[in-house]
Amino acid sequence: MGIRKITAVFSVILLFGATLSGASRIKDVASISGLSSTQLLGYGLVTGLDGTGDRSSRRASLTLQSISNMLERFGITIAANDLRSVNVAAVMVTAELPAFAKPGTRIDVSISSIGDARSLQGGTLLLAPLFTTSGTFVSYAQGPLSVGGYNYETVFGDQVRQNHTQVGRIPGGGRIEIDIKSELVNDWLLTLVLRDPDFTSANLMAQTINDSFAVEIANARDASTVTVTVPEEYRAEGKLVKFVSEIETLEIEVDQTARVVINERTGTIVVGENVSLSAVVIAHGNLSIEITTVPIISQPNAFSQGKTVVTRAASITVSESSGGETAMVLNSAATVSDIASALNLLGVSPRDMIAIFQAMKQAGALHAELIIM
Repeated sequence: MGIRKITAVFSVILLFGATLSGASRIKDVASISGLSSTQLLGYGLVTGLDGTGDRSSRRASLTLQSISNMLERFGITIAANDLRSVNVAAVMVTAELPAFAKPGTRIDVSISSIGDARSLQGGTLLLAPLFTTSGTFVSYAQGPLSVGGYNYETVFGDQVRQNHTQVGRIPGGGRIEIDIKSELVNDWLLTLVLRDPDFTSANLMAQTINDSFAVEIANARDASTVTVTVPEEYRAEGKLVKFVSEIETLEIEVDQTARVVINERTGTIVVGENVSLSAVVIAHGNLSIEITTVPIISQPNAFSQGKTVVTRAASITVSESSGGETAMVLNSAATVSDIASALNLLGVSPRDMIAIFQAMKQAGALHAELIIM
């Protein structure tokens, strides 16, 4: 039996998580409560389309009424029923307002058609107000659209199209008009929220902050929340930003839940660092893999005050034959690297790997959360 070409993607992803580990900055794993971005929403008209706008039909009544209302503001009175325009499209405008955005700040806006326009290519968004979910006016948006594609049709029905042209984007197309207040602290209490809640990580974050400032100012409230009391010396004018900056740059070892993520549509498998396997024998078709480990115990010298160290040496047996084989389950343990090495030696396809991992989970040999996308 010759060794076939291994699946590079699987071997890299699997072994990378099993060999590398490092600290992360607090700013990369947590955010400050109350400083998240705000979603903005608005309605507007895109003009200047080359006959690809909302068609003059009942489905375009919203667009025609909007045009009539807009023209009336300029002193032009015309009934919506008298309008015939295929160069205009009704659109929804969305944007994201970052924390601490000040009047005059430019933000990107996204535009999407809500009518039956064939394309927004070459169009210009007319002045459209943007509001928060509570109805507070925040910004105006306007400008030429970038759709990142094209859609050309002939009168005979021929069509040439690239990408989706019913949506577009205006970089810097929104301008903040009012000042949105953001509360950095409440009663001199700073709240940090972990993006991936975990009790161990929250406790490590609190300990790291306390050790750095040599005072008990941080407290882990739950798996996702760590509260920090601002010390007296940082409550002076201009000191609070420095305090937050010092906290954000502290590094912690983030603990991770053992997970195996499988995307059956693409054949992608990602295995986390803490995933472990019990001793197991795998038979998949004519493929048989036996993984065992033997504990190696290192005892310290007498009166050396050393510690007993237990390591494991793995033994992997791989066979592939046309006939069935008898498999024996051994009482020992294995790691993800062991099973990865065995599978990669035979060049098992991602589809077979997915089936193997699912079967191992059902057998209780895979000690991790199995997530199937």
